[in-house]
Amino acid sequence: MPARPSLLYVTDLTYPARGRRYCDEDIFLTSRLRTDFDLALCNPLDAAALMDGFDAVVVRNSGPVLHYQEAYDAFRERATALGTPVYNPLTGRADMIGKEYLLDLTEAGYPVIPTIDRPEDQGRLPETVSYAVKPKAGADSIGLRFVTGAELADLTWGDVLVQPRVDFHYEVSFYYVDDTFQYGLHAPDPDRRWVLEPYEASEADLDFAQRFIDWNTLEHGVQRVDACRTQDGALLLVELEDLNPYLSLDRVPEPVQDAFVAAMVGSLHSFLNTVGR
Repeated sequence: MPARPSLLYVTDLTYPARGRRYCDEDIFLTSRLRTDFDLALCNPLDAAALMDGFDAVVVRNSGPVLHYQEAYDAFRERATALGTPVYNPLTGRADMIGKEYLLDLTEAGYPVIPTIDRPEDQGRLPETVSYAVKPKAGADSIGLRFVTGAELADLTWGDVLVQPRVDFHYEVSFYYVDDTFQYGLHAPDPDRRWVLEPYEASEADLDFAQRFIDWNTLEHGVQRVDACRTQDGALLLVELEDLNPYLSLDRVPEPVQDAFVAAMVGSLHSFLNTVGR
C-alpha cells in the first residue's frame, strides 16, 4: 500500500438538505483527511466512471439514493467487479439496502418503533390516533405521510412500511466510527428536528445504541443511530444510517471534531490495511 493512499470522496455538494448544509461538512472533512490521503471529490453520478485508479471510495454526503438509483446500482456493481474497497463497506444491513431491516428488528424484539408491511399484521401495532406510512426505499422523510387507522383499510401495501405515530419527548442521535461511540446530539424541540444540541449519553443510552451497531456487523465505517425518547422515558430506534449519515459536525465543540477526524483517519487506515490496499 502506498505511503499516502488515494481516496475518491463521493459527495453531492449541491444537495439542498433542509436545515443543514452538506457541502460545509464535506469541505471540512476533506480538508482534514488530506493530511493523510491523496483525495479527489466527485458527484455520486460520476463515481462508477472515476473509481478505477483509487485505493478506495469514501461515500459521504451523497444525498438520497432514490434520486439516482440507477447510477448507484451501477456504482455498486462496478465496485464489486473491480474489487474497489468502498467505505462504508457495501455489506451494511440497515439503511444502505432500504428500510426493510426495521421489519427484521421488530420481529427479533429489538427496541425499535414497531414496523409492519402487511395488512394482516396490523394487530402487532398498538392502537393510536395516526400511523406513519413510509416507502421502503425512502430517505430524508421523502414520501412520509400520516394516516388514521380507518385510512389503513385503503392503503396500497407492498412497497411501504407502517408504524404507529409515536408521541416522543425528543429525538437523539448517536454517532459511531467503527464500533466506537464518538458523540451524541439531540433535538430538544420535536418541531425543530434539525436544531441539534450536544447530548450527554448515559451508560444505558450507549447500551441501547451499541445493540444496533453490533447487529449491523460493519467492522469499519461511520454510522448514526437515530432514536426517539418516548414519554415514558424509553428509547426506540427510528433508523440506523449506515450509507451516508450526515454527521452534524458543526454542532459539536472543536475538540470533539478533532477526535472524530482522528478516529475516521485511523479507521480508514485500518480498513485499507484489511483489504490490502
